[in-house]
Amino acid sequence: MPAELPVLQSAALPSDAVEVGRIGEAWGIKGWFKIVPYSTHPEALLSGGTWYLQPSEKGAKSFFSGTVLLTVKQAREHSDSIVATAEEIPDRNGAEALRGARIFIARADFPKAAEDEYYWVDLIGLDVQNREGVNLGVVKDLMATGPQTTLVLSQEVEGGKPLERMIPFVSAFVDKVDIQGRRITVDWQPDY
Repeated sequence: MPAELPVLQSAALPSDAVEVGRIGEAWGIKGWFKIVPYSTHPEALLSGGTWYLQPSEKGAKSFFSGTVLLTVKQAREHSDSIVATAEEIPDRNGAEALRGARIFIARADFPKAAEDEYYWVDLIGLDVQNREGVNLGVVKDLMATGPQTTLVLSQEVEGGKPLERMIPFVSAFVDKVDIQGRRITVDWQPDY
């Protein structure tokens, strides 16, 4: 007799949803599963009560399609990974059925960042200008480079391919981050 699949409620993906990880293998026999987080600081995964799942883009086909809700009972760190259990997942078979599913959390449900700390997702898309008001580009990505994070900027250049610029995201170079105004002011020159 085939294992019974979990019943998951269809949902609309929130407009501020952020993909934060994916579901890994089942962990134990009581419906727990491992999480593969996309961040080394997965506070959003650990604090979120509602996760939105979408099928994996690669690998085995999921038993569900579109976006579904998962009501997390508990998520916690365990050894070097994260494990979780959900209301809709009663046993190991249900946990195995979710393997590979992509996890999204509404940005509004993220824990509040400490002062002078920012979620990367909030920095992507911000304009970067130097103290003189010269536009240096738009944040297209961030890179963890050992002890610091680096802003990766893209700037359209007349008649050519986009110019890529990297600026360390440290107080020595970053004067102000204005999330509401969608701008970062830096002590940096265009010819650096």
